[in-house]
This record gives sequence, structure tokens and C-alpha cells, in this order.
Amino acid sequence: MAQMRLRALLLAATLALAAPGRAEDLILATTTSVRDTGLLDVLLPRFEAQTGVRVKALAVGSGAALRLGADGNADVLVTHAPEGEQELLRTGRVASREPFMENFFVLVGPPEDPAGVGGAASAAEALRRIAEAPAPYASRGDDSGTHQREQALLREAGFDPAGGWPGFVRTGSGMGQTLLVAGERRAYALSDVATFLAFRDRIGLVALSKRDPSLRNVYSVLVVKPAGRALQDFLLAPATQREIAEFGRERFGAPLFTPLRLPGEAKAP
Repeated sequence: MAQMRLRALLLAATLALAAPGRAEDLILATTTSVRDTGLLDVLLPRFEAQTGVRVKALAVGSGAALRLGADGNADVLVTHAPEGEQELLRTGRVASREPFMENFFVLVGPPEDPAGVGGAASAAEALRRIAEAPAPYASRGDDSGTHQREQALLREAGFDPAGGWPGFVRTGSGMGQTLLVAGERRAYALSDVATFLAFRDRIGLVALSKRDPSLRNVYSVLVVKPAGRALQDFLLAPATQREIAEFGRERFGAPLFTPLRLPGEAKAP
């Protein structure tokens, strides 16, 4: 079901891109988290005002965004799937890849935490506890960067990366919708922390996992066509990096993303 929905989404995106547009339009294929958190709504209007270039943003999972880039159906990508990004770079399907911000993944679930995720020493152990309980779990199941990380953690935990225990559901949807499903089912889910914070008040779930290196979540901007370099340059510019550093602070008390191109910030691999 998730694969069928993904194919339908890619077909719709391709048909939309085939429609006549202005020469100065820029096609951005992006992971859903930068849309669901509202970051695109903050950054893109300033880019358009500065450049006069209108951006058409297609918010899909990172896997779908990378496929759009590989097929030449986008000018620039924003994704968080490092292995897939490096593969496009190696094969020459993208001209450049630049990490520009990061946050972390988090396992969220009901406050009563029936699987004892809060006591796990690592993310893999936390997923093992959920699977062995077995406890309800909502997976995006859409080949997004989040889904790919979930599969890697399940593999590390010694389970089928496809999941499948009683109570395990695949939404085939973006992060925001998957969190809503998890909230309705009182289920666990893996989320990027930014989207979780943006949806927290609506879903009644809490963050349960500890930070560890396996939960680091790096976002990169990839240029597919020359026109996309303008947006890449904009995202790497000091003014934009400072804006990213403050995004979410007023509402949540802390920024939702950490910029990687401000002085003193290490460039991600």
C-alpha cells in the first residue's frame, strides 16, 4: 500500500512539473519536515524577494525527493538521507551536496511508556523493547530519511527492518501525518525532533529516547541543475544560517535546527 501511494505521489509530482511554468521558476524537492515545521514558510519568501525567482516546493519523503532529482525533475533538493545523497553525488546525478543544518531523531510515545523506552540505553535497544512488548508503533513506511533511519535501527536491534509485529502500522505519509496517527493510536514513532515539537500539543505524546550518535539527523542541499545553485547559496549564506539558528526559539524555547555553516559549527560529513 505504501509503495502504491508513493508511486502515485511521484506520478502526480511529475505531471505537475510538466505543466507550463515561468522560466524563472525553481523546482525544490524537499523532505516533509522542513515544510511541516514551518521553516520553508520563513525562508522561501525572503529568497524569492531577494532573487525574483519563484520556488515551487514539492514536500515528499527524502527517498522520493532523491528520485525526483535523479530523474532530472527538480532543480534542487533538501533531504536528510546521507547514503542516498552520496550515491547521487558519486553517479554525477547531482552537481554538489552541502550539509547546512542538523537536529536529531527522537522516539516518541505515550507518557505512560508501556514498553519502557525511557530506560533504554540506545535507540536500537528502545526499538527492541517496543517490538518485544509488542507495543503499537507508527512507521512512515515511505522510504523517507526518517524511515531509512528506522530501518537501520531495527536492523541493529536484530529485527526485520520492515517491522511487522502486532500493532505495527505503516502510514505511507509524511512525518506530521504519521505523528497524528501515532497520537490517535497511543503508539510509538520515530520522528525528527523539529516536527515532533511542532505537533506535540496536538498528539499527546512525549519524547522518550536519549540522544546518541545513531540519532543525529543532517540535512543537506543538493544542486541538480545550475538554476538550483542560487537556493543552495542562499541556504549556506550567513544571514540564512543565523535565521535557522533562531527558528523555533520564541515558540519552543530552543531552536528546531542547528546551522552547520556559522563560525564554530562543524561541517557534517
